[in-house]
Amino acid sequence: MRPIEPGDNAALQGGFARLSEQSRYQRFMSAVSELSESQLRYLTEVDHRDHEALIAFDPETGEGIGVGRFVRLDDGVSAEAAVTVVDDWQGRGLGTALSRLLADRARDEGIERFTALLLATNEQMHDVLASLGPAHVLSRDAGTVEVEVAIPERGIGEHLAGVLRVVAGGTVELATPPWGLRAREG
Repeated sequence: MRPIEPGDNAALQGGFARLSEQSRYQRFMSAVSELSESQLRYLTEVDHRDHEALIAFDPETGEGIGVGRFVRLDDGVSAEAAVTVVDDWQGRGLGTALSRLLADRARDEGIERFTALLLATNEQMHDVLASLGPAHVLSRDAGTVEVEVAIPERGIGEHLAGVLRVVAGGTVELATPPWGLRAREG
């Protein structure tokens, strides 16, 4: 795992190609069949301060297998976070590892909390949110729920791990595609 670079377009495209239709829909909220050049630029040309992205590679094949990213919000101390892992690597702890590194990077950049905008269409949403402990519901609007979780001083904590696991695992779905995350202006 390492910070993503502009030259990682092929690895990102390869990982995207390994996502099932369901994983793509849950992640991008539409039937996306390929990433456009502008989407690839957004996803790989990051400043590593307000927009961080970490990429994981298969140690045997060198293929891209997962990405964790955050985009700082306008308040300067919050960031939207997302983790995506290719289907054949899901359930192996890669999402948790990416989440821990992402939380470390966020702390280094002065980010205190992660937010996630989730679709509320899943019938299990209320139970899931209730099980996350100190996850804080910021708003419920037009079929979405925005959740906020403080980043602990060390590691990612059980509650942040739960939110990121739920988002990455498809129990609930991200409502904002990664290139549409709200970046801090200025």
